[in-house]
Amino acid sequence: MDSAISERATSAPAPLRGTVTDALKIVIVGGFAVGKTTIVRSVSEIRPLSTEETMTQAGVGIDETGGVSGKSTTTVAFDFGRITLNDHLVLYLFGAPGQERFWFVWDQLFAGSLGAVVLVDDRRLADSWYAIDRLEHHRMPFIVARNNFGRPVHSLAQVRDALDLSAGVPLIDCDARDRESSKAVLIGLVEHLHAMSSTREAAP
Repeated sequence: MDSAISERATSAPAPLRGTVTDALKIVIVGGFAVGKTTIVRSVSEIRPLSTEETMTQAGVGIDETGGVSGKSTTTVAFDFGRITLNDHLVLYLFGAPGQERFWFVWDQLFAGSLGAVVLVDDRRLADSWYAIDRLEHHRMPFIVARNNFGRPVHSLAQVRDALDLSAGVPLIDCDARDRESSKAVLIGLVEHLHAMSSTREAAP
């Protein structure tokens, strides 16, 4: 784990301000081992709630580990983090599990969410198709963030073509291990939601 993330994860939790009156919820989805737990850890102001468990032989042949053979833990329910936006508003982050056997959790996590981030690994783009399909099914606004792991394989234009994203879906680059980069992803989603809201209000 990145040292900056580790220090934040073990520090004392920041208490919720007594002035907070509203909360927003977003979900981070994507395939197995794309960095969803990492992005929640990197931006959360509190020690994130994590349901990571050690991977065992029982998952062999069930969880697809191609391209991520070094991964030893996996999320089995969800990750949860929090960011205070101002004195009255907080943002709650929910990272969804990536394995197919836990996809049933996604629909519950979508409830009450304003939007979502689809985190993708461009070495395994096909793993992201289900996330995009479910969000479109729910008609939930989303953006796509390519977690480049410091070594991108394809250009963003190639990623857009491979995922068949419409021009209206923002696609941005990030490194989920970096706090500022992860914050930029969340800002990108908020800006996308604001633009969609403004467009609806301007419509006759």
